[in-house]
Amino acid sequence: MAIDVESLYDRRADDRWNRTSVGDVLERLTYSRPDRVAITGWAGAFGDPAFERLTYREAAAVVERVANGLLAAGLQRGDRVLLVCENSVEAYLTKLGAARAGLVSVPLNPSLAPDVVAQLVELAQPRFAVVDAELWEHVRPAFADQGLRVDVTIPIGGGPVEGSVAFADFVAAQTTEDAGATVHGDDIWEILFTSGTTALPKGVMLSHHYAHFGAYSFALSMTRGLAVEADLVQVAFLPVIYHVADQCLSLSAFLSGGRLVLGRRPVPAEMAAAVQQESGTCIWGGSPQLVKAFAAALAAEVGDGPRSPLRVVVYGWGAVEAGVRSSLRASCGDDLTLMGIFGQTEAISCHRFWPATEEAKVAAAGTSLNYVGIPNPLLSSIVMDVDGSSLMEQPGVPGEAVYRSPAVTAGYYRDRAATEEAFRYGWFHSGDSCVVDEDGLRIMVDRYKDIIKSGGENVSSLRVEALLHEHPQVTKAAVVGLRHDRWGEAVTAVVVRAPGATVTERELVDWCRERLAGFETPKAVLFSDALPETVGGKVLKYKLRQAMADLYDDTAADLAPTPR
Repeated sequence: MAIDVESLYDRRADDRWNRTSVGDVLERLTYSRPDRVAITGWAGAFGDPAFERLTYREAAAVVERVANGLLAAGLQRGDRVLLVCENSVEAYLTKLGAARAGLVSVPLNPSLAPDVVAQLVELAQPRFAVVDAELWEHVRPAFADQGLRVDVTIPIGGGPVEGSVAFADFVAAQTTEDAGATVHGDDIWEILFTSGTTALPKGVMLSHHYAHFGAYSFALSMTRGLAVEADLVQVAFLPVIYHVADQCLSLSAFLSGGRLVLGRRPVPAEMAAAVQQESGTCIWGGSPQLVKAFAAALAAEVGDGPRSPLRVVVYGWGAVEAGVRSSLRASCGDDLTLMGIFGQTEAISCHRFWPATEEAKVAAAGTSLNYVGIPNPLLSSIVMDVDGSSLMEQPGVPGEAVYRSPAVTAGYYRDRAATEEAFRYGWFHSGDSCVVDEDGLRIMVDRYKDIIKSGGENVSSLRVEALLHEHPQVTKAAVVGLRHDRWGEAVTAVVVRAPGATVTERELVDWCRERLAGFETPKAVLFSDALPETVGGKVLKYKLRQAMADLYDDTAADLAPTPR
């Protein structure tokens, strides 16, 4: 191969040995740990038993076969591969195979409505599609609308879709010879869609460099407490197929030389069992409510036996209660590290916060303040005013968290207006309202769209939710602002009660009034069996607003439906 020894800039490594490619992460380990298990599928997270447990050598061979199969199908550099899949070993390796072939994975959240799926398919214009058998009926109308066919089926919950081949057969028909694709670190390897809580989801373009920077920054934190970084056993039951957790909470296992244990869906009891049976050292716990349920399940799993091998629990989107932290330490020992993260699909090399390092502040705040810490060393971040001015020297003044980093999105696919708006003033704008305390720690106030304007005051829905979650008879709570003639927006809570709970609306309102300012106290509390959520646990508040839009109308107040 020709090696350029003259140029000092604008260099591109076209040979595969020197490139940065997500598709190479498993193959690289075949030179050091070829026979170590790289990926384990928990029950339900593989369609064919052959993919339940793969070494680095075996997994790298599957990735190469996928890459060759995609190229043999006529796909060319930059073409999109659509995935409609939940977590599985096969879907995960498909994404790595697409990356190795110089292609772009476009995974869709299977819970999206068919009309939204159709619009996103039209935006992405994929040339190849991989679908879980159990999800096919849900997306069949969207595929028909766009004239798209299924090429490969992952046989979980059924056999191959008509006209497609099973994943195992697709792989078996390919060679393990080097696919020979051209890949550069700045190439986009994945388009992930935003949660679409207020509008049509946007396609977030993520590069190979983005993924490596994000994964390595997390690996530094996830390997704490281990003698050797390769001892990392990362347990992931939350989505890593169509969620940005794939960049930081799964690829990091391979960049450490460790192992990924992949679960199908976030069921606390199964998460706890996987940690114990597979000697998991780190887990992505998700929301504080899911961490709470996981902590209870882990305590039951550990019982009176030896402590859990778990060393790091990663959480986000709110503060973890003191009792939950104590429960995890009891199950795992005092060396357990609880790490909060604050980021998003567009910027996942993010803020980190360790409650144990700020015990006094955390104890004083309880769950009323959501400390999200400081940016990690790869992230430049300030809190910015609406006019582009920094608020870093004004503690307590809310503004927007903005970012600069090599692990920030390249933009929104085919949406120049949204991209330019997001990068105004030369920073990526997160949409999250934060304040800085006197020591430089960031505290998340709320998503800008979720701040409630009530009676001339700004109310953080997160603060009210955090208080409601402290009530022993509340399992989940969501707070939104609804149109009100007097208050502009009325603070309104939707609560899922614990099994057997008897607490009433009046009791919860009075309980809040004792602990919150009057303008923060909910004007109404409605009870529901469940909240509309993303798979990661974020509440789809726009659905609550739509369902209760007329709650405070004079003619509709007595007829307001309980949201479902």
